[in-house]
Amino acid sequence: MYKKVFILPFLALCFCTLCACSEQQVTQTPETSLNKLDMSQWNYNADDDVYYQIGIPYCETPADSSYETLSIFVPGAFFSATQNEDGTYSATINENSSVNGFSPATAPIVMPVDTPGYSAQAALSSYKDVTDYTDAGYVYAHAGCRGKDQGAPAGVTDMKAAIRYLRYTKDELPATTDKIYVFGMSGGGAQSSIIGASGDSDLYTPYLDQIGAVKGVSDAVYGAMCWCPITNLDSADEAYEWMMGPSRSDLSSEDQAISDALASAFATYINNVGIEDENGNKLTLDESDPGIYQAGSYYDYLKGVIENSLNNFLQNTTFPYSPSSSVKGVGPSGDDFFGQHPELMENVPEKGKGVHEGNTMKDAQEARDNVSRTATSSAGVSLTGTYNTVEDYINALNAKGEWVTYDENTHTASISSINDFAKAVKNVAKELGAFDQLDGGQAENTLFGYGDDQGAHFDSTLKDILQEQGNENAEAFEADLQKTDSVGNTVETRLNMYTPLYYLLPSQPGYQTSTVAKVWRIRTGLFQTDTALSTEVNLALALENYPGVDSVDFQTIWGLPHVEAEASGTSTENFVAWVKEEDK
Repeated sequence: MYKKVFILPFLALCFCTLCACSEQQVTQTPETSLNKLDMSQWNYNADDDVYYQIGIPYCETPADSSYETLSIFVPGAFFSATQNEDGTYSATINENSSVNGFSPATAPIVMPVDTPGYSAQAALSSYKDVTDYTDAGYVYAHAGCRGKDQGAPAGVTDMKAAIRYLRYTKDELPATTDKIYVFGMSGGGAQSSIIGASGDSDLYTPYLDQIGAVKGVSDAVYGAMCWCPITNLDSADEAYEWMMGPSRSDLSSEDQAISDALASAFATYINNVGIEDENGNKLTLDESDPGIYQAGSYYDYLKGVIENSLNNFLQNTTFPYSPSSSVKGVGPSGDDFFGQHPELMENVPEKGKGVHEGNTMKDAQEARDNVSRTATSSAGVSLTGTYNTVEDYINALNAKGEWVTYDENTHTASISSINDFAKAVKNVAKELGAFDQLDGGQAENTLFGYGDDQGAHFDSTLKDILQEQGNENAEAFEADLQKTDSVGNTVETRLNMYTPLYYLLPSQPGYQTSTVAKVWRIRTGLFQTDTALSTEVNLALALENYPGVDSVDFQTIWGLPHVEAEASGTSTENFVAWVKEEDK
């Protein structure tokens, strides 16, 4: 969908070219006391024809050694090996081998970021079936990483340290460290996008130094796969109210004023930050009646994204159609995503849907407890059963008021407004302060805490609104925004580190201070209630206009919620195929 040639003046282009030279720019003499891969200590799974090592330290002074280890899985053909007396194998790289068109010199490395709700990713302690990837000729590298309980930027810092270790030991790997791909969903999709946007950022240096990461090598990646990324948290509260706030019901006058102020603040953000479409035209929001800034080129663009998604769905769907058959979220191993993470199903409250608060039963109960009247919504349409024709499906969408118009002659549909779309199928499922909750109880509050089981507020715009309205929570926001972490950074710096747009937009201080991944694939379920559609759209457009980014494959999938949304096939199949395609 997105593809554009972006022309810059000569000097700026030269600067960008330097930034895009990931490994060449950063690589010096690696500094570390870590051992490289021990080629005499490989394990072998004969059924899968995979060599592997588990529990490799990737940093010298880990903050938590139970997480910060790496596991590597290699297609069997890439090694020539002999068995040792203890059952392990001594291996050498078989340079002449090939799997699925990849040799040991060209095989890409794929790294999962399975961190829903910004949770930790457990280090592996035993063999894992990753043949979906090794049979494709890829090397699979699983890095355990800390989670939100340790506070940002712990998770991304750990992943960067693991990436640095891979480059440090690249001579022992039957793969190319020029082609490292990260992939994840939700909080994992967010951290994949952060890793992809923040390669070699100096902001991470003190945190990498704390854990003894390898110095003198790049932590940039070549590609990032992001499903439903919950990211760009610097504007997420505002975007949520602008797009989905109209579906709230029974708000007090004070709460309604907060919601309206956040929606207006999103317009200010969009008009200042400089989002451009694929043709380089600046997108803006205009005042409107009715609605809050429901006009302008940015509004028209998002409305077009929604309509294109609907029309793609109608064009590619065979009727009779049953929505329940398409809602299953397929996860990294080809299984049901919610089957892999049943705790996320516990996060769906009786009123509302799609709340994604964390990854423990305790979090799940807190999520249900935290959904108060401010998270309730005017009930949207119910899409159940089987629809025999397109017209039947359109009628179901319009069951509580007409907002979709279908032209039988052109076989295309249009929507009346973004507000009507949200009220029908994208209702709110979170309290005011969707990400920076007023009581500090959201997963993202924990993320920007300080590893002491205490969450922290991070939204300075929401703080200003609360102060203007004399809200009792303003004082807590002010106090949290002044705190500093172990390296002396306030939450503002840490928020920038976890905001891809900080690195991607010319209006931001972080622009061109990092090595940005060259290829991106972004998918989102359009009906998800976890974040506003602007999250993914802004990310895709910023990438499309960023010099040095080669391709941005972005799609919204109509009818799907907060899952690894794909129009067809499984997420694993499509990711594997995308890596193969991008390697050409």
